[in-house]
Amino acid sequence: MADNPSAVEGARIVGERYVRSKRRANPEGRMPLFDHLRELRNRVVKVAIAILAGAIIGWVFYDQIWNFLQRPYCQAVGFCKLNVSGHSLIYIGVMDGFYLHLKVGIIAGVIITSPLWLYQIWAFIGPGLYSREKRFTYLFLGAAVPLFALGCFFAYLAMSRGLKFFLSMSGGGLTPLFTADSYLGYWIAMIVGFALCFEVPLFLVMLNQARVITHARFRKWRRMILFLIFVFAGIASPSPDPITMLLLGGVVVALVEVAEIVIYFNDKRYARNHPDLYADLADNELAPVETPEPVDADRSS
Repeated sequence: MADNPSAVEGARIVGERYVRSKRRANPEGRMPLFDHLRELRNRVVKVAIAILAGAIIGWVFYDQIWNFLQRPYCQAVGFCKLNVSGHSLIYIGVMDGFYLHLKVGIIAGVIITSPLWLYQIWAFIGPGLYSREKRFTYLFLGAAVPLFALGCFFAYLAMSRGLKFFLSMSGGGLTPLFTADSYLGYWIAMIVGFALCFEVPLFLVMLNQARVITHARFRKWRRMILFLIFVFAGIASPSPDPITMLLLGGVVVALVEVAEIVIYFNDKRYARNHPDLYADLADNELAPVETPEPVDADRSS
């Protein structure tokens, strides 16, 4: 068949007709429940394999990754030196060193393989979305990922300042001995807290897209929104020092102001596409009522 071009072309045409017939028979790409569960299982297995491969890479490069994670602590205590009290992290359990390797490897694996498992999530939910919903999803991810990365960057800058605050609260005559596991928990909490705060402006824009918040309502409640941002910044940041809270809250407020501009122009666009039919009516003027067209007697019969 490979030597006969007409046969190859005929097979291709038959294949295209078969695919088109399947699409016409199932234009929305629906499948039974068990097929959905089977598809979900396949996606979960692929995500698990990808994270496992990334965790192995994180295990191999553990020393380099841990030095990067430990740098804010070294900046807070002045310098890091092994087996020097107050200038090195410790572990107290027999298995703590192994668990620390495992946690760092998994965290690194999740970060390294994030494009892969994000694609698997999108490949599972994407076929069930309309084109408009897909467009908003692309815009959401296009803004959420940079904001998340920006939050992680500011969290990394603020970690050493937060640790200095905690060290200053211990008072004189005390030697701080932080375990590596507790420090890793503090590191993760700072990253997640800052990242969530940096997603607040995007959350406001999405509420405006859903017509839950308008620019007029945002302007009316501006002071309350800004106050709640600082409250949320204080709660989300595990470091209670005022400088960290002001740094986080100030940057988020600047991003919220940018979000307000987006909301303003989005409301302008919405007003052009959805004009108010009753905007020019006076308070004592009745709205026009459209009378139904008369039904043709011959057609009704």
